[in-house]
Amino acid sequence: MRREKKDKHFIKKPYYEGGPNAMKAFVSKELRYPPEAAQANVEGTVVVRCSIAHTGAVSRADAISGPGYGCEEEACRIVSQMKFKVPKQPGKGKIIFHKTIKIHFRLPNPQQPEAPSAATFQYQYQPTATRSGQPKPGTGYEYTIDLPS
Repeated sequence: MRREKKDKHFIKKPYYEGGPNAMKAFVSKELRYPPEAAQANVEGTVVVRCSIAHTGAVSRADAISGPGYGCEEEACRIVSQMKFKVPKQPGKGKIIFHKTIKIHFRLPNPQQPEAPSAATFQYQYQPTATRSGQPKPGTGYEYTIDLPS
């Protein structure tokens, strides 16, 4: 029967502190859409391969694929600013990790002014039947309210 390997025998991968959602927030905060790409209405995804040193700093970032127009350079700039957490490794080896990160470039949607919509509400009040079974004539109300937008 084989013994189970303990966790201390495995090399642990670096991770971005806060997880994928924190990484997305960092990318969206730091992303500056390249002017050439904005002029040409270019959108796309840049795939960046980066090397992470034993300290957690990104030592190298290379764009593997992308739409062009300066998007690759911007993606490499953002990835180079990232700082990863590297768990303690077994032994005293200083390991360089490689990670592939995708950064999506989407043109900002122009804010279209909403068309003003007028709202109209109608309320009707009908009295309920009295004990005699017949409602009194002329006791109903009707309101129409027009709200400006």
